[in-house]
Amino acid sequence: MTSAPPSRPRSWRHWSLVAFGWTCVGLGVVGAVLPVLPTTPFLLLALWAFGRSSERFHGWLLNHRWLGRYVAEWERHRVIPVRAKVAALTAMAVSLTWAVLSSTAPWYALAAMAAVMAYGAWFVLSKPSRPRAE
Repeated sequence: MTSAPPSRPRSWRHWSLVAFGWTCVGLGVVGAVLPVLPTTPFLLLALWAFGRSSERFHGWLLNHRWLGRYVAEWERHRVIPVRAKVAALTAMAVSLTWAVLSSTAPWYALAAMAAVMAYGAWFVLSKPSRPRAE
């Protein structure tokens, strides 16, 4: 009877990436419910973190019944489907409108929010919607 080779201890980097990945999954799930918080960017960050720290969690996220659809196309083809683009841009527009009309935040905070959203919108729109034809 042979025993399995001893596994080496995990580094602080491994555990930091796993913790970051799960934090992003949590924020992504909350973002699926709250219009102010985006879902897809957090899930993409989680996918990145899990891809560098845990094959198990990376595979879990890619194959998840609900969350996997947000990240699978990005992982495979580096595309953002039109439906996801529309959802992201709509959520950003609704969130910004809501913040401007109902918030007591100072103008510069709202301007910073708008600038971050503009960058997010540019990023989403700059990516292809379908995989390239081979």
